[in-house]
Amino acid sequence: MAFGDEPPGGRIVIAGASGVIGTAAVERFARSARWEVIAVSRRRPVVAADCRFHHLVLDLTDREACVAAFAGLPPVSHLVYAAASEAPGLAPGWRDPQVIERNGRLFANVLAPLADTGTLRHVSILQGAKAYGAHVHPVTVPLRESAERDDHANFYWLHEDLVRERGAEHGFSFTIWRPQVLMGTAPGAAMNPVAAIGAYAALCGRRGLSFSLPGDGEALLELVDADLMADALAWSAASPAAAGRTFNITNGDVFVLRHAWAALADSLALPDRGAPPRSFAAFFAEPENHEAWRQLALEHGLIRTSLGDLLGQSHHYLDLLNGSRIAARTNPVLLSTIRLRQAGFAGCRDSLESLLGQLKRMEDLKLLPQLLRR
Repeated sequence: MAFGDEPPGGRIVIAGASGVIGTAAVERFARSARWEVIAVSRRRPVVAADCRFHHLVLDLTDREACVAAFAGLPPVSHLVYAAASEAPGLAPGWRDPQVIERNGRLFANVLAPLADTGTLRHVSILQGAKAYGAHVHPVTVPLRESAERDDHANFYWLHEDLVRERGAEHGFSFTIWRPQVLMGTAPGAAMNPVAAIGAYAALCGRRGLSFSLPGDGEALLELVDADLMADALAWSAASPAAAGRTFNITNGDVFVLRHAWAALADSLALPDRGAPPRSFAAFFAEPENHEAWRQLALEHGLIRTSLGDLLGQSHHYLDLLNGSRIAARTNPVLLSTIRLRQAGFAGCRDSLESLLGQLKRMEDLKLLPQLLRR
């Protein structure tokens, strides 16, 4: 792993680089000559072939390995921490003390050795709507960053307390991000609905099934294009207006998957009339779908021949988003993004176009067969 002189923007470590946010961040920073990117993850991020970065394979649970690995790097000026350890099924782990403790330890294993070098200038960490307790109780509309910390167990608070403490001690700034539902290209992620929707479409087409939406929910959602999130991370790395701030971020519109489903089916040239499966998880558990995916992958030269390697836990996440549990809430979970706009970041996306765009990117990366009308 050969490094050059530190470029004008800096040398950035992106931890959790193979995830939805991490992959987009690697591409965003690596395409700028101002940045030298060190992607930290067990699996190499799946990005375009011309995207240049250093990949550091590292188990973040191993404190000694982290200390040794980061000690061997040239001076690091920036950190994006986008790693997370999730429990099977996702939701059961969100209040599990062991999962919370593990995530706190992972972040400490990364931040402590980098902070001790004294070269860090800025750190970005990720939270989400769970910071407002949206997964444990009704919430107000809209949710604002100025609200007092919600009193519930969450590893977000471990991360936030540590970054504030170490920032004050070592003199670096930080930004805390609270995105809504993220949409990107990362395979094997815990929460990438694009992968689950794309695989469902491909298998429905392969098997001649109706592309009907499982679930019974009509939840009002806010989405975040992973590329928009990456733009915001790049902005915060260089903007004094982001220092020490917490920002909600969304695409800027609202989205109901069931209401957009007919337009999505039309773009995929798939019929959407017919009885849907009970859930995405039930559909993807069927052995015939795993075999159909294997055949599809071989025929189209896809880089993930295992359906599980493509989905991660994203099908469980999609069931949560589209189930009655969210739709039945007294109030929808909607974030105010006024603070971010007033600070100077005004990026936005149309969420249906974002979904279609990320499906197209997954096709281009040979993660999905060609699905969209050309």
